Amino acid sequence: MGETTAKKRVLILCTGNSCRSQMAEGWVRHDIGDRWEVASAGTYPASIVHPLAVRVMAEAGVDISAAIPKHVSTLADQHWDLVVTVCDSAREVCPVFPAAAEQIHMGFPDPIMEMRGEEERLAAYREVRDDIRAQLVPEIARRT
Repeated sequence: MGETTAKKRVLILCTGNSCRSQMAEGWVRHDIGDRWEVASAGTYPASIVHPLAVRVMAEAGVDISAAIPKHVSTLADQHWDLVVTVCDSAREVCPVFPAAAEQIHMGFPDPIMEMRGEEERLAAYREVRDDIRAQLVPEIARRT
């Protein structure tokens, strides 16, 4: 019988838990979910995951359509090996996680702020999606 190693646990926080943190959760589950258990939450969660976040992740082959924004308080009492804030606002109001082994910040621009036409908005979401995969996922993976 092979030795089984428990997965490490990462919590990804943003303000609304409707875009960046949900995309990050999707990427972690997709790319390194064999080594990391992942959840995301928000300090002021939105009512739904942003449809453009769902759309651009689906374009990349990751389905986050069933995701639901959650408040950070619903996960605060759990053990986390790593807590990551992905927006400056969440970083400022992020509660202390006494059970977290490590807490880091890696900010990404909010694509919701892009107010021009649909193509520009999609481009903003795609850029953040790709940056999260290129920067955040390897940062988490190296802590395995």
